[in-house]
Amino acid sequence: MQDIPDVMLRQSPEDQARYRAAGIWPDETFADVLRARVARHPDREAVSDGRNRLSYRELEDAILRVADLLARHGIRPGDVVAVQLPNWIEFVPAYFAIERIGAIGVPVSIDFRARELDYVLRTADCRGVITCGAYKGFDHLGMVESLRADLPGLAFVGTVRAEPRAGSVALDPVLTATGRPEGFTEVRTDPDAMMRMMFTSGTTGNPKGVTHNHNTSLWPARMLNMDMGVGEDEVMLLYLPLALNWGYLSVLQTVLAGCRLVIMEKFTAEAALRAIEAERVTYVATAPASLVAMLALPGQEKYDLTSLRTVISGGTSCPVETIRTFRKRIAGDLIELYGMLECGGYHTYTRRGDDPEKVAGSVGRCGTEMRLRISPPGGTGALPPGETGEIQSQGPGTQLGYYRRPEANAEAFTPDGWFRSGDLGTIGPDGNLRITGRLKEMINRGGKKYYPREVEELLYTHPAILHCAVIGLPDPRLGERNCLCIVPRPGHSPALADFTAFLAGQIATYKLPEQLEILAEMPMTPTGKIQRHRLVKMIVEKG
Repeated sequence: MQDIPDVMLRQSPEDQARYRAAGIWPDETFADVLRARVARHPDREAVSDGRNRLSYRELEDAILRVADLLARHGIRPGDVVAVQLPNWIEFVPAYFAIERIGAIGVPVSIDFRARELDYVLRTADCRGVITCGAYKGFDHLGMVESLRADLPGLAFVGTVRAEPRAGSVALDPVLTATGRPEGFTEVRTDPDAMMRMMFTSGTTGNPKGVTHNHNTSLWPARMLNMDMGVGEDEVMLLYLPLALNWGYLSVLQTVLAGCRLVIMEKFTAEAALRAIEAERVTYVATAPASLVAMLALPGQEKYDLTSLRTVISGGTSCPVETIRTFRKRIAGDLIELYGMLECGGYHTYTRRGDDPEKVAGSVGRCGTEMRLRISPPGGTGALPPGETGEIQSQGPGTQLGYYRRPEANAEAFTPDGWFRSGDLGTIGPDGNLRITGRLKEMINRGGKKYYPREVEELLYTHPAILHCAVIGLPDPRLGERNCLCIVPRPGHSPALADFTAFLAGQIATYKLPEQLEILAEMPMTPTGKIQRHRLVKMIVEKG
């Protein structure tokens, strides 16, 4: 295992032994799983994106060719390689090739811009990055080149669908080739060693690197497949970003089941409905906002959706009216899911036998082998049934720890080994978990989560701002929308467009303010901290 401080198995020795004895942790890697699928049905289609299709054999061969290229360009076991690509089919072999040379993969949102990407590359000690050229009018390779001079450890820049430039290596020739590379020897990864890192925001506003190994990564995907009855005949549609944990887990679910994954580059309601009909999709992972858009599309009834068996919604609760509309128009099951990257991604979910309207507002019960308790906020132990407290979790999908952040690990884990979610909830008499609020200040806009402080730190450099706070206001479609509250400096009368233009290109678009409220003063504590809960209440009551 890599010698990285405070990255370690969080499960007790007794739990680890039990997981292995029960086959929950079979000590296999993703490479092992994929090889088994290739041996069983090499010519079955594994993944498509509307442009290309790969069989299981072709996917395995492409992974090995990219791995060989990375090794020939100096990427070694233990090196960290970031991947910032859109939802293209190339993402899958590019990312999973990193494992084959014993390196550590870091998927990065395609929405991230210079400040955010620089933080990830620097914090993760990245030795390599794989990126694209111009995408949606933004030059991603140019962004990497502008950062590279200040990142001496960044030795390798790989590109996909980019014009050749000095100092970068095109992956396209090996991605489009056929067969396996000659003379390549892959590195066997220890299933207990860190093999991937994904960034989430921390309570200080700075993103933290969440680390996982094969055992903690494969179990949530295997668990959901088992509990949802996902089999070889499944056709999964993915328009959630591959760079998000849910996107990553969807690839794992596909290969574990030996089924087929259809990737969409960009979600639109019409394109998703067309894909469901054309590909005979059976399984969709989604945020409620996308489901609402599909159900509300004029003419939606003309699409043949009879293949749909499962729609899993997460990120925020589905409104009951959405559930009712879904039941009228689609015969499949609507499942609500709750989880977070730190506990593997999937934790609780409703079940096929549940009445969706009766369990509306809940996120179901624990998946197999996952555990949760409702504890006093900041404390340990379990509160009596029905009481509200902090949701704490434990199980075989729990992360190894935050990368090089011992203080964050000390704060995130209780002395008896439970992960503090920061969310407030209660467990009802039916055993279903209901989320009631957040201890944290995270904003969840349509399933994309961030902490406001990283935006506020930029805004405080704007000459018109004296005080500012970014808050999430309730939104029936997105769950929350971004509202910027400011106390302006004397002589300034800024508009919302001033701040969106100021922030453009510095942060992801889903973090941009959508509403501006100008105040005479902020509600503050006696120690000078902004009282965000009062601020939200003020703006909501103002209407």
